[in-house]
Amino acid sequence: MRVLKDIVYKVGLNAVIGNTHVAINSIQFDSRLVKKNDVFVAITGNVVDGHDYIDVAIANGAVAVVCENMPERPAPNVVYLEVARTSEALAIMASNYYNAPSKNLKLVGVTGTNGKTTIATLLYQLFKKAGYKVGLLSTVKIMVDDTAYAATHTTPDSLTINRYLSMMNDAGVQFCFMEVSSHGIHQDRTKALEFAGGIFTNLSHDHLDYHASFAEYRDVKKRFFDELPSQAFALVNTDDKNGSVMLQNTKAKKYTYALKGMADYRALILENQFSGLLLKINDNDVWTKLIGTFNAYNIMAIYGAADLLGLERIEILRLISELESVSGRFQYVISEGKITAIVDYAHTPDALKNVLETINSIRTKNETLITVVGCGGNRDKTKRPKMGHIASALSTKVVFTSDNPRNEDPDAIIKDVEAGVAPTHIKKILSITDRKQAIKTACQMAQPNDIILIAGKGHETYQEIKGERFDFDDFKIVQETLKQIEK
Repeated sequence: MRVLKDIVYKVGLNAVIGNTHVAINSIQFDSRLVKKNDVFVAITGNVVDGHDYIDVAIANGAVAVVCENMPERPAPNVVYLEVARTSEALAIMASNYYNAPSKNLKLVGVTGTNGKTTIATLLYQLFKKAGYKVGLLSTVKIMVDDTAYAATHTTPDSLTINRYLSMMNDAGVQFCFMEVSSHGIHQDRTKALEFAGGIFTNLSHDHLDYHASFAEYRDVKKRFFDELPSQAFALVNTDDKNGSVMLQNTKAKKYTYALKGMADYRALILENQFSGLLLKINDNDVWTKLIGTFNAYNIMAIYGAADLLGLERIEILRLISELESVSGRFQYVISEGKITAIVDYAHTPDALKNVLETINSIRTKNETLITVVGCGGNRDKTKRPKMGHIASALSTKVVFTSDNPRNEDPDAIIKDVEAGVAPTHIKKILSITDRKQAIKTACQMAQPNDIILIAGKGHETYQEIKGERFDFDDFKIVQETLKQIEK
């Protein structure tokens, strides 16, 4: 049991009704989870307003309520605390409840449109190989040193973040690498966390179903760097024009990485093959199993962050050469019939363009490149025709299909994607709503030495349709299909 007064330490309170010396069991922001002696934080969300469930929380046993508007008739024997933003209050309270766990390790946040999962996961791999106890908070999974937990969001809620950080403290974790999404920043999930560093990857078209404009999306990302402390580092990709924007108001120590322009950490691609990359990093050559220009950028972010966190540069290069690709990120298999199948999470126009350009830069052009791609439902619709245009322009053949249609009609989504196809590319296109059938068709079309790219879902092992999740793993399905066809 904790005392409410201690849990709300540093929370800006506009008004208080009752005695804050009351004992608290736990913090909840879902009224259904509230139990006796809990404090309920009423979050104002995009769809649901927690203030509408205050009475439910009290009926379930809440002895304290944190809200943005005091009720007209406060319930007896309940403490009410009014704040300006309950989402920010929740983040501060979560940190207090778990004894500020982010201060007891070096926490590095990775933000940007593409590359977050790869950079965070490979930094976790690298520091584990260097002999440290390491934590990971990513889209794919959460790691508390060697123990894995399922991830549900790119950036979890404040309570979940601090609970896992506390577990990392208990496990003796020294470094933690964390994906920081624009949703997470906008919803104050990263407030009250003490970061040792922040990494910016790039910015392109995404999440405009959530953010009002690209400028707002950019400025939310920038807010993460604005809030970094002076003792932290800010490491940004200056080949992206938004990199310098991220550094404008930060108090953190500023560092840059690039492939094209001048930077603190600079690389040159010497070889780019399906077997890997040969890079010259600050005058030292290193071979890596990772593939493509986009991964060269990821490696530079990893190299720079590891250097800033105190590892020896020669040791970093050695460890980079041992890194394995991340699940669902340019994950490939070559079948017995010499067909290369690549599964990638590319679900934005820029990410799809990067992956297709990488494949085209490596292949000899004698092979057919077949791309299987779709777009998610109930998400940013404006990117759909752009995805269709890019896929059809940069592939030999394209199969448009379902991604996670969620509550939308998958055929209507595919029509939105098809709208971006230029007339000169129409003959390349085939549309198959059933994703498994689309993958099977691509495999049947492929000949020896051809390349199949299955884009959009990457590491996901499910397909979300009408509120239900069904087992679906692109990588397993393409492996099994190729084996069946080549028997």
